[in-house]
Amino acid sequence: MRTQDKPIAWLQGEIKTPPFSKKARLEAGLLLRRLQMGEILSMPHSRPMPIIGKACHELRIRDKDKTWRIIYHIADDVIVILEVFSKKSKETPKYVIENSKKRLKEFSI
Repeated sequence: MRTQDKPIAWLQGEIKTPPFSKKARLEAGLLLRRLQMGEILSMPHSRPMPIIGKACHELRIRDKDKTWRIIYHIADDVIVILEVFSKKSKETPKYVIENSKKRLKEFSI
């Protein structure tokens, strides 16, 4: 990691094989690394999640039989992972949104 790269703070979840396939785990790692280096990701890899909070986004990783989501917040000095989950429907589950909001609030205190 370069000195100007942002570290990652994991508040919830992890990325490991299993349950992620090796390919999906590597893709998630690459996308997170790009975020650490300051790159702003957009669709199809990431989309804003203003319902959770300012500077919150959702990484989108397709796996063999699942679609993974990583909810993250870009702070001034760190990338904060708020949630990692397998998405099974079109909408983000309400409990994921509420838990992510709560974690972001606790992080910001």
